[in-house]
Amino acid sequence: MKKIYGSAAEALDGLLFDDMTISAGGFGLCGIPEFLIAAIRDSGVKGLTIASNNCGVDDFGLGLLLQTKQIKKMMSSYVGENDTFMQQYLSGELELEFNPQGTLAERMRAGGAGIAGFYTKTGVGTQIAEGKEHKEFDGETYVLERGIVSDLSIVKAWKADDTGNLVFRKTARNFNPPAAMSGRVCVAEVEEIVPRGSLDPDCIHLPGIYVNRLIQGDHEKRIEKRTTREA
Repeated sequence: MKKIYGSAAEALDGLLFDDMTISAGGFGLCGIPEFLIAAIRDSGVKGLTIASNNCGVDDFGLGLLLQTKQIKKMMSSYVGENDTFMQQYLSGELELEFNPQGTLAERMRAGGAGIAGFYTKTGVGTQIAEGKEHKEFDGETYVLERGIVSDLSIVKAWKADDTGNLVFRKTARNFNPPAAMSGRVCVAEVEEIVPRGSLDPDCIHLPGIYVNRLIQGDHEKRIEKRTTREA
């Protein structure tokens, strides 16, 4: 089965539709699938629910989809660094479902593993737990969280072979593996596609069974905030 496509638009062809749910990898601007996000923007698809740690910045990453008002709901852990997000949320244009970071990652992983839900102590007694089922185990209260299964997952990796095996680079791995697992279809963008058999099997972070389509690109790798000391 062909997995390598010539562009982000080609890789997303036939996968996008209004009111769909998308899981997106990345943490801040680190390890974000920037080409796929731009292609989603250009497609004009709308009413999106996106599960991602955060929503980029005003002019980059998922923030591009806020500018065009293509996002209906965010399932996120952190929503700073983005004035557009704040304005749309406070005006009621954007729905927000807060998740602790570990809970969000586990919800994605659980969805990909076929686990419908799990209990966690994180969030008990806070707004996070309101309206959710509670259960006691060994005298401790836990809250039920649902696994996330999205229509599409978009991720960014360092290297891939033609079968879709992925290797991530350092902290750019972040939410990418669980995000990839949670999608019914996964599209990955990578910096380099290497020959089959050249990746050490023990060093593969995400097996190709989870990856349906691939593109290669020269990524910008922006930094959210550059802080330096005086010379």
